Amino acid sequence: MALPNVFSDDGLEWRLTNFNLQCSIPSSRPLCLLLHPIFPSAPMSAQPRDLNSPAAMSPTVEPDRLPGHFQHVLVLRHGDRSDEGVDGSWWTRVPRPWDAPLADAGRIKALDTGKKLRAELGFPIHRVVTSPFLRCVETARELIAGLSTEDDGDAVNVGGGDDGNPADSSTSRIKVSIENGMCEILNDIAMWYHPTGRELWGFDIKELETSFPSGAVDLAPHRVYKELPQWGESESGARDRYLHTIHSLADRYPQENLLFVTHGEGVKVTASAYWKEARGHKIKPDYLGRAHLKRQIVWNGISFTAKRFEIATNPNETGIKHEPLRHARTGVCTCSL
Repeated sequence: MALPNVFSDDGLEWRLTNFNLQCSIPSSRPLCLLLHPIFPSAPMSAQPRDLNSPAAMSPTVEPDRLPGHFQHVLVLRHGDRSDEGVDGSWWTRVPRPWDAPLADAGRIKALDTGKKLRAELGFPIHRVVTSPFLRCVETARELIAGLSTEDDGDAVNVGGGDDGNPADSSTSRIKVSIENGMCEILNDIAMWYHPTGRELWGFDIKELETSFPSGAVDLAPHRVYKELPQWGESESGARDRYLHTIHSLADRYPQENLLFVTHGEGVKVTASAYWKEARGHKIKPDYLGRAHLKRQIVWNGISFTAKRFEIATNPNETGIKHEPLRHARTGVCTCSL
């Protein structure tokens, strides 16, 4: 159903202009978060979010200090997994063969990637959101170590970025949380080896959080999906889940730049939604390949307008390949792993 140009809801006036929703908030009302413009395939909430609720995190930068800035979102595939190229006995020798950790090479590359991002991005990463799968959690941990400027004598790119905020990151600033919405597609195609009994399935979030640096874990995170998806999830269902999670958390923290650590399918979905040149192509992200999005946030007192996300860096330069479908190899794609 098409939205009218101007409509009211619970005392708020909403205006639709050029695919952007702008909200006028009476001074008597609490600070509310503006809905993001239309995000492909992502469901939209019917109500603005209340930033004064206990679950909402204090903004990294106060709105009145940001009359206009760009919010950046990176969606990155985990590093090299330890079960690639193993013999058949490997599956019987490990307690959770469906949840492979990183290979040693994957840890080294993830740390190097964090350092490279710190040196080259030109803006800070405020929040890391990771899939609960071990290979993603370990990737996130190494990325945070590489992004941190603590105990680093080199002043690497710590001046002001071109998007209106300082460019350094540190473990005192970065917050990390584990989000079920960024997990692997849960079906027999994406996970060729999976638990056979319900008692073997699941993640101990509290235990996984202990692997992160002290003070980095968000103790009251906003979790978009409190439970894992049901087994047998469809590809289209997973696409909606990935986009809804990214969209919801970007809206939740509009003052922050976010880094999502996920699986190949999550990166592919993000790139295909915004990379016009790749439409009609097969997309495959390498290990640690990433999609980089950005959108403009314009503040007007306690309300703001969020423009539509767009590709900020050519994915060909960030480890994402694409080729016409007619030239793509046939067979099952395992890039979601």
